[in-house]
Amino acid sequence: MQSWGTRSRFDHRETWPYPTKSGVVGLLAAALGRDRAEDVSDLAALRMGVRVDKPGVLMVDYQTAQGVLTADLRGTHDVQSWRYYLADAAFLVGLEGEEGILAQVHAALRNPRWPLFLGRKGYVPSPPVYLPDGLQMLPLEEALARYPYLPALIDPGQRPPETVLYVLEGKAGRMVWDQPLGPFAQRRFGPRFVVELARGFGEVPYVSI
Repeated sequence: MQSWGTRSRFDHRETWPYPTKSGVVGLLAAALGRDRAEDVSDLAALRMGVRVDKPGVLMVDYQTAQGVLTADLRGTHDVQSWRYYLADAAFLVGLEGEEGILAQVHAALRNPRWPLFLGRKGYVPSPPVYLPDGLQMLPLEEALARYPYLPALIDPGQRPPETVLYVLEGKAGRMVWDQPLGPFAQRRFGPRFVVELARGFGEVPYVSI
């Protein structure tokens, strides 16, 4: 299970159809052992791309809570919430940037300082997010295209689809509001652009950066 929210408000907690920049940076910060008040600008500066190996199934978890304090602090009420998540999805996330920080991140994912979760506490990775050969000296697009199909790493009988979706940061495209602008304790996020490209598995997608 995983959930990548960008516009969640109040009782409805939605999920984006693939990992968000804020969610991935948060996961990396946890692996490195950074407090929520610490700077994450070096992680946020990395260029991110996603290969959607399995889009998964959209699910919803309906929850209720009794005796919740009202905003005016004068009483209590019952609250309903709908929390959406993706089940049985698989995403290959790539980051492009300075070699030093990438090496630190790669090592931290092998031995994370704090527990890791996929967008929401309780959604722990299975299998682990660490890939032994994940640090590669290739452009982002090539690294994503050349890497083996993730489900086949667990079940060799799995075969990749004819086409997969790539989501790459670029100068234009779809605007998403998930770029961290400060420490996570400040909850400040700005826009970035992503380009969504459907390509044959193993075909290198290119965008203008």
